Amino acid sequence: MFWRKFVFTHFIFIFLSLNLYAQEECSTDQPFVSIPMSCIQQRAKLFDQAIEKNKEIAEKLEKLRADKTVDGSRIRRGEFLYKQLIDLSTPEAAKKTLYNTYFFRTAQGLLGKFVVRSVQITPLECNLYAEAVVYTPRGAVDVSSNFVIKNEANSWNTDSVSFDNTGNSDFILKREFGRCVLKNDEGVAFNFGKTQEVEEITGDPVLLYASYFLFGLAVFLIMQTFFKDEDRFKAELRLDEADEDEKKKLPNDVVLKYSQPFFKRYISPVVKSMKYKRKIKEKYKRKLASSGMNKFLTPEDFFAFKLFLIIGFPVVYLFGGKFIEIDVDISYVPFLIVAGFFYPDMWIKEKIKKRQEEILLNMPFVTDMLALSVEAGLDFVSAIQKVIEKAPPSALVDEFDIFLKETRVGASRAEALRALSWRIDMLPVSSFCATLIAADSVGSSNLAPILKELSAEIRQKRSSDVEKKGAQASTKMLFPMMFLILPAVVLIIAAPFVIGFMGG
Repeated sequence: MFWRKFVFTHFIFIFLSLNLYAQEECSTDQPFVSIPMSCIQQRAKLFDQAIEKNKEIAEKLEKLRADKTVDGSRIRRGEFLYKQLIDLSTPEAAKKTLYNTYFFRTAQGLLGKFVVRSVQITPLECNLYAEAVVYTPRGAVDVSSNFVIKNEANSWNTDSVSFDNTGNSDFILKREFGRCVLKNDEGVAFNFGKTQEVEEITGDPVLLYASYFLFGLAVFLIMQTFFKDEDRFKAELRLDEADEDEKKKLPNDVVLKYSQPFFKRYISPVVKSMKYKRKIKEKYKRKLASSGMNKFLTPEDFFAFKLFLIIGFPVVYLFGGKFIEIDVDISYVPFLIVAGFFYPDMWIKEKIKKRQEEILLNMPFVTDMLALSVEAGLDFVSAIQKVIEKAPPSALVDEFDIFLKETRVGASRAEALRALSWRIDMLPVSSFCATLIAADSVGSSNLAPILKELSAEIRQKRSSDVEKKGAQASTKMLFPMMFLILPAVVLIIAAPFVIGFMGG
């Protein structure tokens, strides 16, 4: 139950942290410059709602205009509200719009944001400055604009802006019914809220540089302590490796390579102290042996690897996305948590499959070498020693090496062969070991004919497997040919006739 509590606790922690992260990412408590594009994308539905609202106002205006009994002031009020974005009718109303942030979508569909930095309303002039950013395929572009309209010769002009620089008028500042108003034109926007403004703090440069120095010194001391501790941990790992022959390089797997220092140091001790560690060992011991990974990972280490990736995958996704400045979707995190837990199982399964294929490929050659060595006068153990020395390196040779070491430390030949069969977990190898155990139990001294017969059986099985895969290939190719190649061929043949028929 301990590991379940461990996983559940970390899952809740990550989930709550991500919720807080998502809430802070789209909050009016942050400055305008800190609002990311993802915040606008999350509220994209509000653009459509604003368009629908303007359509409703337009429909009501049509009905009011058609009704001759309606007071003209109601029509003027409706026309003033139609596509209205910012009301600048009075200096007081204009002042309330300061530091309001708006999300917009241009006529070309580009998303962006702007904040009202200054507003000036006089009887002869209306002036509004907006700091604006539009997100293009090339990145964020500053499109800050100053809207100015004036009363010249008793006539007010208008001022519009195209935030995507296509010539279309996205927003327009005009005078209607004696009041200034900023309206949606071909673009659409809505009010996100009044964002927090950060005042620039200045101070003594000496204190600033001193703080930089102290911060750098603190980081240096922390990292120095960490690496000293890491060196000590690596030294302890080297001391744990009693046999120099077992010191082989870690398999070329990026996830395992960069995860192992962390989960072996911090999570493996926790797993080893669990109440149900025996079940963990029983579940993963044979899988690790069959994959050849038991030299590098214990069952406890493997389970710690799974627990570490529950946290590791989401952390790499979130911080990696922020580091390379791409938008991250929080909804992917639960899938990454599940993928992190099951990735080691899929990885070890693939390792077992590849290793078993390699062993099956090398078995006939190795068995022939054993038969030749036995015919030359060597006993079975000496023949295996000769195979280890002369045969090319392979997983099967490694297993025979383990078999030889087990016999040297006191295991009987039958026990070592059973252990070999248990580790590899393949029917041809199990049959090979069972035959040798049976021959050994009846005291047979001439193993050469038995080994030759086993080699012939293994070759025959391998040939039958190849033929079986070849027979399956035609069936597997049927569907791609029917749904991909055949339609293209029919199109090429029939197209000229169809075009000629349509052309008369």
